[in-house]
Amino acid sequence: MKLILISIGLLALGVAGIAIKIWAKKDGKFAGTCASQNPMLNKSGEACGFCGKLPSESNCEAKDN
Repeated sequence: MKLILISIGLLALGVAGIAIKIWAKKDGKFAGTCASQNPMLNKSGEACGFCGKLPSESNCEAKDN
């Protein structure tokens, strides 16, 4: 029972930290959320699967469909 309470407490702390980060950031957006911007994840230089931008481009935003 003690382990479950500790686990729930740590998860709540993590969620609260993410919520505070979103609240504190302008427009509530995370910086650099595109995987294409990370050279470790995108070694072949493919476009972002979310917005379609190439690694050389910045400011990933979802396309309005």
